[in-house]
Amino acid sequence: MTAVPRTGPAKVCWLLLWMCLGLLLFLQAYDGLVRAMPWFVILGLRMLPLMMFVPAMIKDSMTSFIWLCFVCLMYFIVAVERIFAEPGNPVAILSLVAVVGLFLSAMLYVRKRGPQLRAGAMTQS
Repeated sequence: MTAVPRTGPAKVCWLLLWMCLGLLLFLQAYDGLVRAMPWFVILGLRMLPLMMFVPAMIKDSMTSFIWLCFVCLMYFIVAVERIFAEPGNPVAILSLVAVVGLFLSAMLYVRKRGPQLRAGAMTQS
């Protein structure tokens, strides 16, 4: 963890980011189990691309949040295709909401947290 505390909008984005990430991981696992996919496909192809950012996100690495936004775009494409293929599927709709929420909260977190970290670095030096 960093020594600079999260305040204001950065803290809200941080909490929203973890909620959306948890929801998206849960929906990926649920959808894989409903479709009777093998466990290694669920873990390796559906959840691992998101989970590999968690250690760097805990360390508050801004670069990892930026790369998470790029990975979210792949999940967004899949969610939009699923909504067009299955228009009434609530899992597809929730997945799209979770992906959009994750993307926006990660993007806004970098935007709001960056100045806090720079200001903290200036006061420490």
